[in-house]
Amino acid sequence: MDLVLDVAEHPVGSFSLDLKGYDETTGEVVIVENQLEPSNHTHLGQIITYAAGTDPTTIVWVTTGFRPEHRAAIDWLNQRTDDNTRVFGIVIRVVKIGNSQAAPNFELVAQPNDWEKQVKKATSSAHGEASAMVRQYRDFWEAVLEQIRANHPEWTRAQTSGAPWCNTPLGLSGVVLSMAWVNGSLVTQIYFDSRDADLNRARFDWLREHRSAFETALGQTLSWDEMSGRKGARIVLNSTFNDISATERWPEMITWLIEQQTLFRGTLSAVGGVAALRDIRPL
Repeated sequence: MDLVLDVAEHPVGSFSLDLKGYDETTGEVVIVENQLEPSNHTHLGQIITYAAGTDPTTIVWVTTGFRPEHRAAIDWLNQRTDDNTRVFGIVIRVVKIGNSQAAPNFELVAQPNDWEKQVKKATSSAHGEASAMVRQYRDFWEAVLEQIRANHPEWTRAQTSGAPWCNTPLGLSGVVLSMAWVNGSLVTQIYFDSRDADLNRARFDWLREHRSAFETALGQTLSWDEMSGRKGARIVLNSTFNDISATERWPEMITWLIEQQTLFRGTLSAVGGVAALRDIRPL
């Protein structure tokens, strides 16, 4: 994950969550509770309270050691919660090599039951038509990310994936620049993917109010899709590319994607977009 810290000591009712942040690539909320002692019931209860108050995708509990019943509690939560909730248990230890300064060492001791399966699925080649498409997406995004890493390493630390899209962060939770294959065509889009549908709509509406200035600065006409009835919204720039299997045209596609990413980022800055979107609150 490309983790960004939002706040330390985040208030949840009368309690304070140690760390709250998000994954820049997906916008998913991540919370971390640190405990410099062995696990206990108090912190287990606090973690559930914090999760209820922040609606995270990823929950990380760090301790100096887990009691068996708390390991079992994490396993139970991973079994009973939905696929969009992940709970990890991490043990922190202090290590020294020779006369070196002490350093932290983190050991993963509890994780979602299917986490290893998901990792293997994301990094291995399966059989059949579906897996062939996954491999094609993975190869394409790896070629794109290779160019981004070479020329714009500050954009993302994301690794390739077998999904039809590849997101790069804007430094704002709930908004990403997304490169995607949509209905077989290659697009670049600003995607509003906060869990808060009202926030997505408020941000989308703010940019739409500045549509003329935005499209003039960008030099192109966009498709403004409020995705009625769904939580997200998007602003789309379509390309003429409609065949990912045309590998001989991948260099053209990659050049187009990077050029549009650059234009989108520059145009957002020109209209004060990221700062303004960060300050927007839904009515």
